[in-house]
Amino acid sequence: MRTVTVGTRGSTLALAQTNWVVARLKEEWPETDFRIQTITTKGDRNRASLISMAQQGDKGFWIKEIEDALLAKRIDIAVHSLKDLPTSQPEELEVAAIPRRVDARDVLIGKEGRKRLADLPQGARIGTSSVRRKAFLQAFRPDLQIVGLRGNIDTRLAALAGDEYDAIILAAAGLIRTEMRHRIDEFIEPDIMLPAPGQGALALETRADDDLTV
Repeated sequence: MRTVTVGTRGSTLALAQTNWVVARLKEEWPETDFRIQTITTKGDRNRASLISMAQQGDKGFWIKEIEDALLAKRIDIAVHSLKDLPTSQPEELEVAAIPRRVDARDVLIGKEGRKRLADLPQGARIGTSSVRRKAFLQAFRPDLQIVGLRGNIDTRLAALAGDEYDAIILAAAGLIRTEMRHRIDEFIEPDIMLPAPGQGALALETRADDDLTV
């Protein structure tokens, strides 16, 4: 029996995505043994530097160590969120598959009585550190206060329980994939907040010369 090692970050969302991918691969290759290996990336180790790295054009802070493991043949398939991939990649690697995209929209999660973006009170505090989301929010509701918010899904949801935020913005896909769709209060339509390129899609990266891609 052939063993295929699938590499991913160790976050709850990354593992949920990778387990879903492995389940689909097993349907196609039932005689293959799939193993999941978690890899810590630069973004995982140093979240405080994410803004600085992004401003310098470093888009590989979620993937470089995973790609290094792929090139070194420590793993055979890398599972990424497509939006985390730079527009170019090493010549030895390729995106072998993009599974069906789930809902690409952003969503609002608010405190009691603050469940819709259009109905938030004047000056409401919205949690997000995304430059894209901030720009669209300010265009739609210039009165809103944008308050920085980083961390994984659980961290961001927990932050809403405090006094700093009236509502937060997340990607629908992450909540859907981690079986927390029930937490969504409002799907924000693209004419108000255009999703990031690739948001909601996964990318399966392999070595270009590997027979897995044949």
